[in-house]
Amino acid sequence: MAASSSATNLTNQFLIAMPGMADDNFAGSVIYLCEHTERGALGLVINKPSDIKLGRLFEKVDLALDREELAEQPVYLGGPVQTERGFVLHERGDDDAADIDADGATYTSSLRIPGGMAMTTSKDVLEALANGVGPKRVLVTLGYAGWSAGQLEDEIARNGWINVDARPEVIFETPTEQRYDKALSLLGIDPRMLSSEAGHA
Repeated sequence: MAASSSATNLTNQFLIAMPGMADDNFAGSVIYLCEHTERGALGLVINKPSDIKLGRLFEKVDLALDREELAEQPVYLGGPVQTERGFVLHERGDDDAADIDADGATYTSSLRIPGGMAMTTSKDVLEALANGVGPKRVLVTLGYAGWSAGQLEDEIARNGWINVDARPEVIFETPTEQRYDKALSLLGIDPRMLSSEAGHA
C-alpha cells in the first residue's frame, strides 16, 4: 500500500486556492507545503505580505540586518496558526543533513523538505543572516497553515485547492503579486479561465 500513500503526499508542492475559497485566511493564496503525512500537513503562504519589513523584524529580536535586499523584503503572513512565531523558508545545500544550508551552517530547529528546501524556526538562522552568512534566498513568515489528519485531502476533494510541484523561482524570483498566476501557469492554467461563478459564453 506504500504506493497509494506516496501518491497523496503533497510535500514540496504548491497548494493554490481555487476561486470561491470560503476561508478568508486563504482566498487567493499560494501555499508551499513543507510537510504532508498521514498525521496532517503544514505549509506557508508565500503571497500574502504583511506591512512588516524583514529589517524591522530583525530589530525586534535585537539583530541588525545589513543585507539591504533582504532588509526591504516583507515578512509574509504564513497562515493563521502561531502568528507570533517566525518561520524561515530557505534553500539548503546538497548535504544530506537536515539542518545544513548551502554555507555549511547548521540550525537547531530545521525541517529538511524533500526537493531541496528547508524550513527553520530557530533564531540561529536569523543570526547567520545578520552576520552576512546563512542562506542566500529566504522567505520569512509569521504563522503557518496547518491541517489535521485527512483535512487537507477533504478540502482538495471539495475543490478548495489545486496542487502542482513547487518551483523555487516562484518563491524567490517572482514578484509577490504575480505568484498566484505563476503557480497556476505551472499547470498550464490561465487564471482568467477560473471563475467562482458561471459565466456567459
